[in-house]
Amino acid sequence: MTVQRTTFCFVCTHLASGERDGDEVRRNSDVAEITKRTRFTGCSPETILEHDKIIWLGDLNYRLAATFGDTHELLQKKDWQSLLGKDQLRIEQRAGRAFAGWEEGQIRFPPTYKYLANSDVYAVKPGKPRRTPAWCDRILWRGKGMKQMWYVRGESQFSDHRPVYSLFSVQVDDEARSGDVGTTATVTATKSSSNSSSSSSSWGRVQAEELLLFTGTQGRLQAARY
Repeated sequence: MTVQRTTFCFVCTHLASGERDGDEVRRNSDVAEITKRTRFTGCSPETILEHDKIIWLGDLNYRLAATFGDTHELLQKKDWQSLLGKDQLRIEQRAGRAFAGWEEGQIRFPPTYKYLANSDVYAVKPGKPRRTPAWCDRILWRGKGMKQMWYVRGESQFSDHRPVYSLFSVQVDDEARSGDVGTTATVTATKSSSNSSSSSSSWGRVQAEELLLFTGTQGRLQAARY
């Protein structure tokens, strides 16, 4: 996508699942392969990283490097910062093994996975494999002149994931690579809950939730101008 002379690329992915030790390596490999192999034939830019502004979102599936018991203890305390210290995505980023040079906003919401459908309860069923809660659903960005206005999660309950949303203010150049800012635009990124059996009414709830988030933000932005 091109706005004025600025190119945008939106990458939505579902990376390899699993919370066993070493599963994060498969996710890192997915990221590397997607970045390397994706080509926009006959277009310019031809690759993902050649675009000016890039947003990568989806079920990235990175888990927490923590035991089930330790995770739930921190969940009870709502100690998100301690939990985020064990977040695989951030660990892999710091080590330079995945998403090096990418940015993510501050996370101030509970883990987005795994919930029982139609409830606010994390999935812990006797006799079945336990899933340690994690921030599987993420929105990252790369490029100069991008400012994240907010980064929140929605509360739609029809999936075992919670959706996440973000709003960006971005600088758009009138002249390619000029460095002179011509316009400021807003971009909304949404990673919706994924469930292949979701009904049209469920999709309607997601759309309504997105609209409320967007209009609420617009009101705050308008108020900030005066």
